This record gives sequence, structure tokens and C-alpha cells, in this order.
Amino acid sequence: MVDKFIGTWRMVESKNFDDYMKALGVGFATRQIANVTKPTTIICLEGDYIVLRTQSTFKNTEVKFKLNEEFDETTADDRKVKSSFGK
Repeated sequence: MVDKFIGTWRMVESKNFDDYMKALGVGFATRQIANVTKPTTIICLEGDYIVLRTQSTFKNTEVKFKLNEEFDETTADDRKVKSSFGK
């Protein structure tokens, strides 16, 4: 299933992103920057791990995880969260 997503993905547009970020509690200045940023996401496999790299002029991030396993993540706006991705 993961194989279908491996590759490089470029954002073309987003809708209602500002409202989504407001609901998450993202601050005004960060929302303004994020609303004009068009990140590139690179998805690859490293052994048993899925690696998601997001690159933009605002910030670059990387998360490594295994499906169905919770992990600690720091979001692009520096929030500390627990995340998991399932099949």
C-alpha cells in the first residue's frame, strides 16, 4: 500500500487551510506564512520505516515512522504531538 505514495509530491492548492490551522491553535503570523507556502513532500522507505520529508521556504521537516505505531512528532509550527499512521 505504501508503494503507491512513494515519490515527490508538490502542493498545487489548498482550501480552508487557515480555518484548519486556527482550529489547531496555530498563531496568526505562522498562519500567514503557511497560507502562501507551497511545500514539496517526499515519501520514501528506509528499511521498515516510512520517511516523510516536507520542504518549503518556511521550514523543512522530517518524520520517520512505522505503520500502526505511535511516535513523538514536532509539527512545523513546533507543537509536540503523538502521531500514528495506520493501514
